[in-house]
Amino acid sequence: MTATKPSTTTEDRRQRKARQTRDALATAACDLILERGPAATTVEAIAERADVTRRTFSRHFAGKEDAALDFVRRDGDRINALLRSRPAHEPPLLAYRRAVRDWLADQDDPAWHVRPRMRRLLALADTEPDLFAAYQRIRVDAQEESIRIVADRLGTDDARDVRPAALVDAAAGVLIAALRLWARGGDPDSGAADLAALVERAYDALTSEAAAATPDSTTEE
Repeated sequence: MTATKPSTTTEDRRQRKARQTRDALATAACDLILERGPAATTVEAIAERADVTRRTFSRHFAGKEDAALDFVRRDGDRINALLRSRPAHEPPLLAYRRAVRDWLADQDDPAWHVRPRMRRLLALADTEPDLFAAYQRIRVDAQEESIRIVADRLGTDDARDVRPAALVDAAAGVLIAALRLWARGGDPDSGAADLAALVERAYDALTSEAAAATPDSTTEE
């Protein structure tokens, strides 16, 4: 007997359901960590808040920190998707900058960083060791994918050519620096406008300093 293949509609419904469950767990983890602190937040409490089982939580996340910072992973995926879609003629650093700009400017699906209380969570991730470690793992995964994308754009092998890693580390480092400065700022729930402006100033600083650091731009003593 030939097995019946699930319809596309059924698969789409399952994917939407899984996405909704994952989002509910991520929201619950974020809320509880901000309410109680990381040490007092348990996986069981997160699952209960999201109205799912502990086993369901484990199907989606390795731990509470990964759940609370799932928005970071999603935003990294979105930036990489936008980077892939940039015109082939754009230099990689400019392509990355414009991918970040488009991500921050998306009104239909706003970046999670600019949603209420995300600023406070980012600030907490800077001081809580377990959250910081999870943030770093997620960030490195996103940057590794960015390096592969840039290597393809340059038609090179990132295992032998230092340019893809150097360009991505510089471009992503600018974004991380701007986010950290923004997270330490005043209003904990301020929105996209001040973050987008800060990111643009940070990229302007990078390109200006990089131009000034070229060997032909200064005279050695």
